[in-house]
Amino acid sequence: MTRMALFLLAALTLFGADSPWLKVQQLPNRSELRIYRKGDKSPLNAILADTSADAIVVVAKDKQLTVHKDEIDRLDARPPARPSKSQTTTIEKQSDPDYTPQPGPGHTALPTTSSSSSLSFGGNKGEFKTVYTRK
Repeated sequence: MTRMALFLLAALTLFGADSPWLKVQQLPNRSELRIYRKGDKSPLNAILADTSADAIVVVAKDKQLTVHKDEIDRLDARPPARPSKSQTTTIEKQSDPDYTPQPGPGHTALPTTSSSSSLSFGGNKGEFKTVYTRK
């Protein structure tokens, strides 16, 4: 009975072991990625399209690429951007008329109103986090 319990405990430990590639497979599609490949000095910026057990499929600049797991030194990810609500700000300012006499014919004191509006979209995308590092 104790052998069976030890066997189950060992199996659960191995099953629960956190594989670094498992985190990559759990990334949602359309996540922004920075892929550091062997021999490249600058990272490849891409959007995640699909994952498999030994490779990822990404879209980089209008072309689709497959990057194998053994080519990747490090993989940083940022979750896909959530659609944000637009934010509209309107400011109105009304000034009282100036009743002091002004030189010149036809000058009348009228109240003035000025307004300004702004519309903003987007927001903070968040930071890249390292998801995978090759051992």
